[in-house]
Amino acid sequence: MASLSHPLKPRFLSTPKPKLQTNKCPTKVRMSFQESGPSIAVVGVTGAVGQEFLSVLSDRDFPYRSLKLLASKRSAGKSISFQDRTLTVQELTADSFDDVDIALFSAGGSISKQVGPIAADKGAVVVDNSSAFRMVDGVPLVIPEVNPEAMAGIKIGNKKGALIANPNCSTIICLMAATPLHRHAKVTRMVVSTYQAASGAGAAAMHELELQTREVLEGKPPTCNIFKQQYAFNLFSHNAPVLENGYNEEEMKMVKETRKIWNNMNVKVTATCIRVPVMRAHAESVNLQFEKPLDEDTAREILKTAPGVVVINDRTSNRFPAPLEVSNKDEVAVGRIRQDVSQEGNHGLDMFVCGDQVRKGAALNAVQIAELLL
Repeated sequence: MASLSHPLKPRFLSTPKPKLQTNKCPTKVRMSFQESGPSIAVVGVTGAVGQEFLSVLSDRDFPYRSLKLLASKRSAGKSISFQDRTLTVQELTADSFDDVDIALFSAGGSISKQVGPIAADKGAVVVDNSSAFRMVDGVPLVIPEVNPEAMAGIKIGNKKGALIANPNCSTIICLMAATPLHRHAKVTRMVVSTYQAASGAGAAAMHELELQTREVLEGKPPTCNIFKQQYAFNLFSHNAPVLENGYNEEEMKMVKETRKIWNNMNVKVTATCIRVPVMRAHAESVNLQFEKPLDEDTAREILKTAPGVVVINDRTSNRFPAPLEVSNKDEVAVGRIRQDVSQEGNHGLDMFVCGDQVRKGAALNAVQIAELLL
């Protein structure tokens, strides 16, 4: 489990962040600690997403009667502050889930496969951020703004545990923007190019990007422990393993997950995923082909009212979504919305999408799923 032992102070990314105008988002629960609330466990709490789980739970005043922080034996005993309280990290074991209602997992696929079913058998609803269960039949793969119906019937308090999968970060960010248009005109083909931040590889990668940037600017050889090549002032094909078909695992996640979330095995999806030297927000170029005509003005109006989406599309001042602008924000930003001139009859659109990979791409989406369980 990645540790946040290194302070992340990206001073080279200190440009002031313009304020986003928030659209109507899913209802936020405003209660926090209360005796009637659910018992929560956070698994992998010392990692980048685990820490963000706590931040989102606090920001949204998620109701809870108890909060259990779980991590590896190496991290057990550490103290973490949460809402003016100091909590102690406990070692994750098979006995960690007695009387737990909701377990938020972000400890890697192998841990999820080993411990997730144990937690569910003990009555916890597991919301898992890894790829362990995403393509398992019967396990809902959920983006609350997109397909909340996939988890219908799953609730807490009845001692019936369940597994719910959080989609891949790139899939979440893409489909937040593509789905409202898909509902209107039906997407038949989607071509995505991603520009993925260091945060997708964990806190250690974020630290190494900052470290490498300082080293390169000082004329020193860069420290390459995470990606085995220079990351600062560079970009490269996503570091996921390459499969026999030439796609890497990250790209195929987008293909398969989109089909499952949209419940449409016929939609054509292709992706190229690139790692870029950005700290924590992904960007994506998305080309959509539609069954029905959809003009760009209508598309902009649809996106302006889409929950969890903000449109930044000022052609006059050349202002569009950027990773810095969405970092630490809940909303997914969409811009560069334009007709695809290679297609006739308003059957194609291009757009550029940015979203915080740690937040909406992981922790926020999981907590929103948990809110649907209440």
